Amino acid sequence: MTADPFLLYGTHASEAEPVRLNAGPLSADFVNGNLRGIRHGGMEVLRAIAYIVRDCDWGTYEPELTDLVIEQNDDRFSVRYSASCDGPGGSRLRFRATIEGSADGTLVFDVSALPESDFETNRCGFCILHPIAGLAGSPVKVEHTDGRVVDTELPLLIDPWQPFKDMRAITHQVRPGVTAECRMEGDTFEMEDQRNWSDASYKTYVRPLELPWPYVLPGGQTNRQTVSLRIAGESKVEATTGLSPVRIELGEAGSKLPDIGVIIYPEDLETALGNLPVLNKLGPQQLLLHFDPTRGHGLDALRAHASLADAYKAATTLECVVACSGDLDAELSGVADMVRRAGLRLDAVAVSPSVDRQSTPPGSAWPPCPPLEDVYAAARRAFPDIRLGGGMFSYFTELNRKRVPAGQLDFVTHCTCPIVHAADDLSIIQSLEALPFITGSTRAIFGDKPYRIGPSTIAMRQNPYGGATKDNPQGQRIAMADRDPRHNGQFAAAWTIGYAARLVPAGLEMLTLSSFTGPFGVLAAGGEPIAEGEPRPLFQAIKGLCDLAGLTYVAARTSDETRIAVLAGRSASGETIVWLANLTAGDVPVDASALGQGHLVMSPYAIARIG
Repeated sequence: MTADPFLLYGTHASEAEPVRLNAGPLSADFVNGNLRGIRHGGMEVLRAIAYIVRDCDWGTYEPELTDLVIEQNDDRFSVRYSASCDGPGGSRLRFRATIEGSADGTLVFDVSALPESDFETNRCGFCILHPIAGLAGSPVKVEHTDGRVVDTELPLLIDPWQPFKDMRAITHQVRPGVTAECRMEGDTFEMEDQRNWSDASYKTYVRPLELPWPYVLPGGQTNRQTVSLRIAGESKVEATTGLSPVRIELGEAGSKLPDIGVIIYPEDLETALGNLPVLNKLGPQQLLLHFDPTRGHGLDALRAHASLADAYKAATTLECVVACSGDLDAELSGVADMVRRAGLRLDAVAVSPSVDRQSTPPGSAWPPCPPLEDVYAAARRAFPDIRLGGGMFSYFTELNRKRVPAGQLDFVTHCTCPIVHAADDLSIIQSLEALPFITGSTRAIFGDKPYRIGPSTIAMRQNPYGGATKDNPQGQRIAMADRDPRHNGQFAAAWTIGYAARLVPAGLEMLTLSSFTGPFGVLAAGGEPIAEGEPRPLFQAIKGLCDLAGLTYVAARTSDETRIAVLAGRSASGETIVWLANLTAGDVPVDASALGQGHLVMSPYAIARIG
């Protein structure tokens, strides 16, 4: 790569380079002690086999490997290493791993873990990821811990809970004539549909969630787990296309492209008011005004929101967190009264109970909360003359598990975040594959109800699964972090165009993919690598989406969506505007002859406008 890593990722820190393991038609990438991209004859069989240790907030330990030995020849490979995790209070977990792969399609990953003393964890063991592309809705055979074997299917619509429990093995078809059995030993496994969190996978993981967590691994007691993959059938290796150009094709025109919003937090209002020319240049159609009385927001915050709404003439929606701590009518009419006193012009209000910002995992008790019917009815009485929205201010996961009574609403809303489970570059880009399944599942639940998504950013604005988001003062690639270095780089711009390209076929009303400033903003804040007030590369992407808003959506596709994303709109005068994004860390040749551009080469994570 010739590009400056900082320009691409917002950090000079690099990810570990994968080691490609090969044994005949079997291949896998060894990265940080785990396996990614397990393929047979060039076809992806599993997205990952990983040994994961999580802390009590579901954060993931990153153990350092020692005594690493990698051996391979034409028909086999083997990996051995040791590692340890340092927990709170001086606790430590040591483990020893071996990986063996052979040309007959057999892969065995074995780990023995030994806590030096009692070690508290939310999860310790294997996670196996099945890809979703080509597998969603397909037949599988599941063997349970009691020996029963069931012929079933992977869910097509996103399952809010676990599609399979008490698992010992699962078998699927890789391609006609080739099957893959994945067998798990050493504990009880179950599967969750990770598309809930915008992960592009079905995850089979150790220890049922209905059991208590966190739990303790007793000191001095060895815990051994083994995952065995056996691929049966022809072993023909398919030819790869290498760096063949990605072709762009345009199709039929459809509905209007969505409004683009930016979320404004009360603490960012002074900066927003001081940069009105930049906000006008960006041109969002909507301001999403965050308001949370449970965190001290009051009349002053609403007055500041009113100042911005007066200065920038866009549609406004108040994102209002509801405490639900007493009389709902008194609480929401109190908010409405403050809105009037502040002189805040609103076009819509979206409400959600504060308690629903926290997830309720399988097996957990739902926290006390008034019926959503009552919450929405009180909101309608308090704000009778504007549109009312509801859903979840957290993620699709929570909306899928707590399906709101949308008949009382004018629109439904939720967010996504790509770093809930993993924060490496590849996982974030792969999360784009899950977005059409999220919108398809939402449409299956709520029909043609007007639908909004966002704010959705790489960094996590809240953690529904633990006590808090993770601090990230060193700008590392950390799951569940409240800021992410790639937000400062070209990576975020490419991811944002890719995100919009995957979502707009669902006919969204509004899409919010940034704030104006701060850790989620198009402008850098103080104490960051980019000078305060300077536009991030993301600015160009959000402005491009703002320029497309209201145009007629034109169906566009590429011959390889994993490398190039495309989004197109047509103006009333017939002009077609196309945005392209390179979703890879390498140069990608593009055949843009359908756009009248011939051939071009896009640099890593570049975005480009044509027309």
